[in-house]
Amino acid sequence: MATSHEVEQSSSNLGIARQLQSTLDNAQLRIREARTHFDSEPIKVEDWPTSRGEGSGAGVKPPEAVSADVAAQMSFLRKLKFQYLEQNAKDKYVKTIVNDEAPMITADNNAELQMSNARKKELLKASKSRLAERYQDIRKLAPLVEHDYDKAKNLTSEAVSLTQSILDARLAITRLRQSYPQPRMTIPAAEEHLANQVTEMQTMEDELQEANERVASVKESVKEGAKEVERLRLERAAAEKEMKARRDEVEDERVIGLYDWYTASLKLHRSQLDMHSSHNVSENELHLTYLVDNPKSTKSKVTIVLLFLPNTRQLADVRIEGMDGIDMSNVVSAFVQANDVPGVVWAIMARARRTVP
Repeated sequence: MATSHEVEQSSSNLGIARQLQSTLDNAQLRIREARTHFDSEPIKVEDWPTSRGEGSGAGVKPPEAVSADVAAQMSFLRKLKFQYLEQNAKDKYVKTIVNDEAPMITADNNAELQMSNARKKELLKASKSRLAERYQDIRKLAPLVEHDYDKAKNLTSEAVSLTQSILDARLAITRLRQSYPQPRMTIPAAEEHLANQVTEMQTMEDELQEANERVASVKESVKEGAKEVERLRLERAAAEKEMKARRDEVEDERVIGLYDWYTASLKLHRSQLDMHSSHNVSENELHLTYLVDNPKSTKSKVTIVLLFLPNTRQLADVRIEGMDGIDMSNVVSAFVQANDVPGVVWAIMARARRTVP
């Protein structure tokens, strides 16, 4: 029969396990819920900036359909930059020639100004690079924290279950003894049965102790992960502050906003589609280069050349480079006739990921 000290010890362990379960449930570690909420929220593009500062109003677009918009934005940004530089140069030139007291501008002044602009560009580029690294670190640490949280939650549930099993077993023994009064069994049989029960209870106690130790270890790991996330968050805030300070030094903030939006969109598109590069050879020819994984753990390049009818968005022909020995003429012809650019890119990449050696 279990002593009162063992019953009190088991009850104390059960209370500690339940308290730890309650603490984990009340903690602000809603990683799984946050992922579900993020996946359930549609990505709306009504507020995306365009060449005229308006929303696209097109609803949700798949990443493979953004290439045409990216090309249009690139063209608009080039024209905007050229017009800005031209108008700014004309304004400064007129002010200089009509002002009798204007200082003399020499080649040294121009060289010094170019060096200053180059330094500012380098600082801005370094700030953006550091910010991108911080984002990447957060993305790497978030799954680790989630894994540790799930592990701690499972261990806590296991500890509560084991403690409850011990209490249920003791309660069952008590009920059996009340149901079968003495004499119930012989002394040797009772002693053997008691020895077996003690061994089983000791095993359960050892498992409970091991589970508690694992819970404590995982809890420390979760704390360390949370500290690392907080440190990265502070570094991200500092990088954003520095980036904002650099942005204030630029005369026209619209150019920076459009450039940041274009860079982020292009990076997202490439990361999701494994795009290596995109190049406009002419107004009606677009080259898309993708990286395709193969069984040898290396990446092969597949280039898709899209040819359009001049001054239209009508697909005229598609050429494929990097997929020698694979005939896709029938598939390409069907998509060309349907003028389905996203469809032909998807079909080619799906075939390439299965067959490229």
